[in-house]
Amino acid sequence: MTAQQPLTYDAFVELAAADSAVVGLVLKGSQAHHGMITPYSDHDLYVVVADGARTDLTRLAGHRSAELDLVVVTFSEFCGAGLPGWERYALARARIVLDRLDGGIARILADWGRLDADEAFRDSGGWLDAYANSLYRSVKNHRDGRALAARLDAADSMRLLLELLFALNRRPRPYNKYLEWELARYPLPGWDTDMLLRAVDRISARGDVTLQRHLFALVEKAARDAGHGKVLDAWGDDLDFMRPNEADSDTP
Repeated sequence: MTAQQPLTYDAFVELAAADSAVVGLVLKGSQAHHGMITPYSDHDLYVVVADGARTDLTRLAGHRSAELDLVVVTFSEFCGAGLPGWERYALARARIVLDRLDGGIARILADWGRLDADEAFRDSGGWLDAYANSLYRSVKNHRDGRALAARLDAADSMRLLLELLFALNRRPRPYNKYLEWELARYPLPGWDTDMLLRAVDRISARGDVTLQRHLFALVEKAARDAGHGKVLDAWGDDLDFMRPNEADSDTP
């Protein structure tokens, strides 16, 4: 296309669908999330090419415009080896535009959206320890009168908490932009979505220590139920500093 005629999403899909080397087209981002499209939303498209196939479309790899961003990958790369881990959520909620592999593209997207049991257990244990560390620092800084440090650590802890909760459910954590969208459609089992979002919002903004402790009590139970008692017990007596105490109110 010329500068006067930029490549549009519809035109490219038509072009790619006519190319036998292309085995899949996958749309990610806002265009794949119902209700999230704005006037500024472009089309982020994965173009999956058969291993060993040749196509002129590879010249468009990395194409970026206000309307269309293209990522051209081989099938093997799309299966995981050639993609960064931070793309996992994007692909988990991506929309299939073309699948010439009798559902093969759909199966790969399903794999991206589901952590295997060992991976989920390992990752959630790490996120749990990191969350506890930030929570502990926040409460300690609050005690010592370091208000800014306490709020910053509290905000950090919410990022780590969300990683933990989604890993416990064997799901990649959504990007911040899609957090409310994700939880509205796919709630975390055992968690009240409205309560969780309110707590994340308030703790991130204010570093509310009482609320942090009440939330930690819920997290501790969920983590122990998932088999992560050793991670928590390694904190020893410091756990009591993170748990609700008599000075805290009964409700968040």
